[in-house]
Amino acid sequence: MNGEILINVTPQETRVAVLQQGVVQELHVERESNRGLVGNVYLGVVSRVLPGMQSAFVQIGLDRAAFLHVADLWGHRQSADDATPIEKTLHEGQKLLVQVIKDPIGTKGARLSTQISIAGRLLVYLPQESHIGISQRIEDEAERTMLREKLIHLLQDNEDGGFIIRTMAETASDDELAADIDYLRKLWTSIQDEASRATAQALLYRDLDLSQRVLRDFVNDTCDRILVDSRENYAKLQAFAENYIQRFADRVQHYASERPLFELYGVEEEIERALARRVALKSGGYLIMDQTEALTTVDVNTGGFVGGRSFDDTIFKTNLEAAQVITCQLRLRNLGGIIIIDFIDMDNDVHKEAVLGEFKKALTLDRTRVSVNGFSQLGLVEMTRKRTRESLAHILCEPCPVCQGRGEIKTAQTVCYKILRELLRESRQFSAREFRILGSQMVIDMFLDEESQSLAMLEEFIAKPISLQVETMYTQEQYDIILM
Repeated sequence: MNGEILINVTPQETRVAVLQQGVVQELHVERESNRGLVGNVYLGVVSRVLPGMQSAFVQIGLDRAAFLHVADLWGHRQSADDATPIEKTLHEGQKLLVQVIKDPIGTKGARLSTQISIAGRLLVYLPQESHIGISQRIEDEAERTMLREKLIHLLQDNEDGGFIIRTMAETASDDELAADIDYLRKLWTSIQDEASRATAQALLYRDLDLSQRVLRDFVNDTCDRILVDSRENYAKLQAFAENYIQRFADRVQHYASERPLFELYGVEEEIERALARRVALKSGGYLIMDQTEALTTVDVNTGGFVGGRSFDDTIFKTNLEAAQVITCQLRLRNLGGIIIIDFIDMDNDVHKEAVLGEFKKALTLDRTRVSVNGFSQLGLVEMTRKRTRESLAHILCEPCPVCQGRGEIKTAQTVCYKILRELLRESRQFSAREFRILGSQMVIDMFLDEESQSLAMLEEFIAKPISLQVETMYTQEQYDIILM
């Protein structure tokens, strides 16, 4: 128990924090202007088929065309042994019922599938399938068999469509399962009716908003309460809970205190921590986390920690703590794709196995699919984490206009030397009475102090006066040379 979900709602943005034992485990942000698309169903139009890539671009009404790979065609999935090329299945201008399985990320458009799946609280409905699947998180074989038999009994002869049993269904009653089946089938019927009337590129079904998805997907017996700081949204979520998760409805509570909800629980501090490059460990060590287009790297350092009985013991304890913090940071930052972790080098194989075991154990809390390799020959741990939406940094931040996302800027001295080279070049091309340098305070101060002799030498060499002018709005790398 001791699990809490905090929901902070404003007209522009919804933020959700999932806490366990008072510690923030997950952060979710959804902005009304940039709401996630995963789960949405569209009536798309094929705009281009690419036989060489076995893929197609499909217009669904977004700024960028969405991407559909042959592996995500439902018919292709059914005949994997004798797969039909995509150019034999699709053609330009063809209308297609598609579902978004990955949000647009960076310069990439949304990824689509023609295999529709509609998530309920207890079940996922697969209207084009006929089999019954069970969540991999339900590991007990007897439990899996029991759930399968229970669902088959509820379906009876009406086996229209397939289902995946979610982990939430482990403690569900027959009535709750039957209600979920009925809800999902009615929803699919309404989508089909809408598709028969809609024009191309129409949105046929939109997944629940973030606060409702949280109630549907996250609330279970370990969750003590759900605090909502908006009276209007509290009433909306209370009604949703009464209809959808009745036995947890009394745990939805309105937070009415004047002190901001996220500030009271320290979530604002965790958000700032999740945006920082350096993450401090309680022991005195620290992590350096760098996110690039293709992968994320995590570097573990001992810092000022010297608490172990020996140097090896210090390294081992730092790596054990880092294993816990890294998994938490991956969830908070929603980092996906390839992740490389450079734990501090350990010579003891027992220590290596213990750190790797602790890391894998901590990853079991992750709702997102992960895959971990052991230590490589270089001592690195490689893993992948499924990426379906933008990371926290991509949602809340943008590249720095000063350094253009490099994380560094040229020194004032470097800029001075660049200006001197450009002055020499322009003095040979143009006949000016005087040259004036416009630059930032730091650059001009450098010319007046440390580089004053260099400027005087150039002035004598080109035989033209050079004047200086501070532009307070310029960044350190910005400058202009004015010909007078």
